[in-house]
Amino acid sequence: MATDRRVARVAELIKREISQMLMSGIKDDRVGSGMVSVTDVDLSGDLQHAKIFVSIYGTEAARAETMAGLKAATGYVRSELGHRVRLRRTPEVVFLEDRSLERGTQVLSLLNRLSEERQKNADLDEMAAEEPES
Repeated sequence: MATDRRVARVAELIKREISQMLMSGIKDDRVGSGMVSVTDVDLSGDLQHAKIFVSIYGTEAARAETMAGLKAATGYVRSELGHRVRLRRTPEVVFLEDRSLERGTQVLSLLNRLSEERQKNADLDEMAAEEPES
């Protein structure tokens, strides 16, 4: 079992290497159909399994196509990772789509809309209080 600090360092190294592969190493056109960035790497304690979370910018069709391309390139990514990162065993790689940025944007827009509605209601209450009673 690797220490937590080592797991974090290896995960960061894997994240950096896979990001570089996405920019220049993977030749599959499907991967280039959406803008892809690695948001996180979840590495198991024994360094044998790596979940690669990717954020894909584009339409829903482009996202699906990009994920299909990434799944097809998993073998290449793992072998290239084995060459670039010196580990006793190269971890199994699984790509997962990270939609946390999208969900965060939705939550922020809901909060902004709620804030605007509260401000509008407060303004209406002030106007009603200022009107003289007839």
